[in-house]
Amino acid sequence: MNAWLPLATIGTSLFAALVIFLLPERRVRTRTVLNLGAALAKLTLVGVMLWGVAGGESYEARLRLVPGLDLLLRVDALSLLFVTLSVGLWLLTTIYAISYLGKGPNLSRFFGFFSLCVAATTGVALAGTLVTFFIFYELLTLATWPLVVHKGDAASLAAGRRYLAYTMSGSALLLAGIVGLEGQTGPIEFVRQGSLHEGDAQSLRWIFALMVGGLGVKAALVPLHGWLPAAMVAPAPVSALLHAVAVVKAGAFGIVRVIYDVFGIDLVERLGLGLPLAVLASVTILWGSVRALQQADIKRRLAFSTVSQVSYIVLGAALFGPYATVGGLVHLVHQGLMKITLFFCAGVLAERIGVTQVQQLDGAGRRMPLTMVAFSIGALGMIGVPPVAGFVSKWYLGIGGLQAGQPWVIAVLAASSLLNAAYFLPLLHRVWFCPSVEDTPPRAETGALGMVGPALATAIASLGAGALAGTPWSPLAWARLIVERTYSP
Repeated sequence: MNAWLPLATIGTSLFAALVIFLLPERRVRTRTVLNLGAALAKLTLVGVMLWGVAGGESYEARLRLVPGLDLLLRVDALSLLFVTLSVGLWLLTTIYAISYLGKGPNLSRFFGFFSLCVAATTGVALAGTLVTFFIFYELLTLATWPLVVHKGDAASLAAGRRYLAYTMSGSALLLAGIVGLEGQTGPIEFVRQGSLHEGDAQSLRWIFALMVGGLGVKAALVPLHGWLPAAMVAPAPVSALLHAVAVVKAGAFGIVRVIYDVFGIDLVERLGLGLPLAVLASVTILWGSVRALQQADIKRRLAFSTVSQVSYIVLGAALFGPYATVGGLVHLVHQGLMKITLFFCAGVLAERIGVTQVQQLDGAGRRMPLTMVAFSIGALGMIGVPPVAGFVSKWYLGIGGLQAGQPWVIAVLAASSLLNAAYFLPLLHRVWFCPSVEDTPPRAETGALGMVGPALATAIASLGAGALAGTPWSPLAWARLIVERTYSP
């Protein structure tokens, strides 16, 4: 049972992908049943593992690839934080995508790669060794590229080429770091307090830089972020997948693994690597916010917001204090909930009333009240307004900065929140307080439950994760469990 569960968790979406690829386009109902059935089955399996890990159970599957090299899937509290987010949002994104794409072309190809992407993300989360992580990390790149270029037009193909150029270059850096490290130590498993305790300091610094640089491409650290805004030509479900569920989270999650489970906090501190990474994350937070302020296209504004917000996770990991780590880890969930809400809403705006630019938002709240309520909750959460989830993340990061003896972190968070307000509040003003071009604009949400429903669900979850943060079953409580159980001395 312990070995079967992690294998089955990956296998559900992998099986769905293989079958969907073979389905004729006309088999709409079969494809829908496979999509939703696999998502529900995966969610059930993750629920079983959540219950078990909370009670002290462990789950591990080890497959021998070649002598001395294993494919290891290991379920711990950190992996479950990421995989629960990805599985829960996969279900909602699947519902959204089915409604959004309707009867468009090449849907078997789209949903096949969509399921393959989630299988790869699950593998990234459950990987127990560096090599296992790299295999699924690369599969994630290959599975998401067809989604980015799904439309097949010139803009999509150009964005796809840019995406591959960035991500494959990042993979080369990561692979170089893994080879350099395992050439000295042998295979590396993710273990409590890190696998390394000694070695040539300068060599280890270079290896750390290579690995974080490779992972930083997907995490969209400045100046490695250029692929992300370009990828906004993809359909809204793909944008949601890239920003909230899979790609950028895989990069940030990988950086957390490298710091805590490969090098270990003590070694990273001795090598003097924590502060430079925290500074880089802070620069990315502010730069992403400044660039978001300059965007007239709604999805590009949200893309640069992601560049900023994902680096909160990296900042929390780099500061090392327990509160900072909790803040960074819980933001992995909170940012996912809030950002997917915003992209869901952006897709509804574009599909139902043709709104893609900030200046077109005037009066949108009267035409699409449910959608824009959800959008408003997501935007206020990104700013850090309580009781939405983003406030909790920033509060813990701020306390963590003080705890780590880095009070400048407060200034970074304050400046970021002001910039967040500067690029989100004008949108909300247009939505709710500016008159519409039409005297009596028609309601545009009728018949769009498949798109509006998931947006409302994630908005409510964003609100609940903040308002109920003190409960024992909140994302915050699980992040605190991770720190207490795994990363405390």
